[in-house]
Amino acid sequence: MQSTMRLLVVEDDRHAAEFLLKGLKEAGHAADHSSNGQDGLFMATSEHYDAIILDRMLPKVDGLTIVRTLRASKNATPVLVLSALGEVDDRIDGLRAGGDDYLVKPFAMGELLARLDALQRRAQPTSSQDETVLRVADLEINLLKRSVKRAGRVIDLKPKEFVLLEYLMRHADRVVTRTMLLEGVWNYDFDPKTNVIDVHISNLRSKVDRGAAVPLIHTVRGSGYLLGVDAP
Repeated sequence: MQSTMRLLVVEDDRHAAEFLLKGLKEAGHAADHSSNGQDGLFMATSEHYDAIILDRMLPKVDGLTIVRTLRASKNATPVLVLSALGEVDDRIDGLRAGGDDYLVKPFAMGELLARLDALQRRAQPTSSQDETVLRVADLEINLLKRSVKRAGRVIDLKPKEFVLLEYLMRHADRVVTRTMLLEGVWNYDFDPKTNVIDVHISNLRSKVDRGAAVPLIHTVRGSGYLLGVDAP
């Protein structure tokens, strides 16, 4: 499996969008959504995404125009075009416009996820140990095997705990705020006013720091959390 991705879904059909967002979330990915091409283009050019899932037929700005605009501006974010238009010429048009892949509706979520994995591998062609394993002190997370070890001890994490730990390790020795976690891990653009972060951090800390001489997960009062050897 690949590491978690931050994705942009541009889809005007409400049911299709809900299906996509639910499937992506269950697979451990974070996804933003736009229901029209104009807003989708703005988001695609103002934020960083690992890939874009783009419906071809959109209000305000159509999907192929979005792809052409991105490529003209040297934006190389991988784009998976979705369309009910499945003839050979339609697929050729989508790929020539700058799309990296073309998936015809209806489709299986499993196939879409597999195509996203392929796009990610293509964007990052090398898969050496150094690039697929994150380490902080004696804590190690393997992004391909989806495994976690500390000082050789295997740590069993739930999918959301794994995503949370990966996010903390990618920001090691830096304070991450609740807002950053809500956006980067839970894909919320608002504060739901729940203790979901505190619960997951507590569970993760009990698994990662259990029995260790040096704790790695720290609470920074009034700011957020920090993963590192040195306490703030």
